[in-house]
Amino acid sequence: MRRDELRIALLSIEGTNNDEELLAALRALGTAAEVVQLKQFEGRDVERSQRRDLFDYRVLLFPGGFSAGDYVRAGAIFAARVRAALGPPLEEFVRQGHLVGGVCNGFQVLTELGLLPGRPDGRLGPPQAALMTNDSGHHECRPTFLRWEGGRFAPLKAWSPGSRYLIPSSHGEGKLVLSGEPGARIDDLERNGQILFRYVQPDGQPAVYPWNPNGSTGDIAALTNPMGNVFGIMPHPERSFYRIQHPDWTRSGSAEGPGDGHRFLESLVEFAETHG
Repeated sequence: MRRDELRIALLSIEGTNNDEELLAALRALGTAAEVVQLKQFEGRDVERSQRRDLFDYRVLLFPGGFSAGDYVRAGAIFAARVRAALGPPLEEFVRQGHLVGGVCNGFQVLTELGLLPGRPDGRLGPPQAALMTNDSGHHECRPTFLRWEGGRFAPLKAWSPGSRYLIPSSHGEGKLVLSGEPGARIDDLERNGQILFRYVQPDGQPAVYPWNPNGSTGDIAALTNPMGNVFGIMPHPERSFYRIQHPDWTRSGSAEGPGDGHRFLESLVEFAETHG
């Protein structure tokens, strides 16, 4: 598939506010990404020409923001509406191996849908985890360093396990809490290769606040499902897409070229071009 034919849907409702940032990054990579309102998939209150079908796309992404004001819990209302409007098609989309991802609020939505940490059959279900209020009790907007754990997420297979990337965080409810006994659950996720990134200090040592900005269990910053095609990441790769977006660019002496978020999104696009 030619990259300019690669269709990526950025699913949006009221309160989603990082869709245009993610759209700009994906279009800079040459894809045919577009923002799709949920009602376009529902076929509700839109012209026929504006209706969309999920299976017209190779990738489905949930951008960041504060969908539906994050009432009830972050991402809960968006998830309930997706479940009602797209439940069976979304399950089939996942089972077919298409990439589904969520950034920040999108991670919260996928967790509320039960797709993360997820079930082996790719079905929606009751949440198995929650993204709760940061330990600090307030919104955290800061640079964070992530370590690639070398799991089953196929788009990053060429990356060296243990490599670190600067991708900024901006969230009030990013503390990952797993159902059941935390130590056992983390062990299961590690065995399954489902831990995508962990927060670390700049030198790679285990994170303490503020390098883990929320108190997430096991310093987990990103997860995949058992199949390895659904992912959620709390930091924002679209906000370190260019080198000039990195906070240290003046000290490094370089404002040119791609940032660490560019490498992550480029890997997703390269994988989607040849899979799914």
